[in-house]
Amino acid sequence: MAYPLLTNCPVCSQQLKITKLQCRHCQTTIENEFEVSKLAALGKEQLRFIEVFLKCRGNIKEVEKELGISYPTVRGKLDEIISALGYSTQKKPEIDKKKIVTMLEKGEISAEEAIELLKEEEEE
Repeated sequence: MAYPLLTNCPVCSQQLKITKLQCRHCQTTIENEFEVSKLAALGKEQLRFIEVFLKCRGNIKEVEKELGISYPTVRGKLDEIISALGYSTQKKPEIDKKKIVTMLEKGEISAEEAIELLKEEEEE
């Protein structure tokens, strides 16, 4: 019987180091220090949410229906997982196009910088 991979110590809650792998077929054993992906450190419920989110192709309305939860709950779970993976959940502040033009007119930024700022805004 296989158990789910433990990533944190059950005694002190610190991250465990994976040091041994074994082949089920030939019993070859490899010992070293191995890294696991960030996703491996997520809990069972978080992984289930990611699976549903991907299956729904990121459509939050469909995730709401499938899991029977509200929009704010979906967003909250997404933010929780994003944070658990080590990323910021803070949105970049939106840059006003008029402000960019004003800054350009006042000589506060160059034309190249203005173009880059406008491109960044379009990508978001």
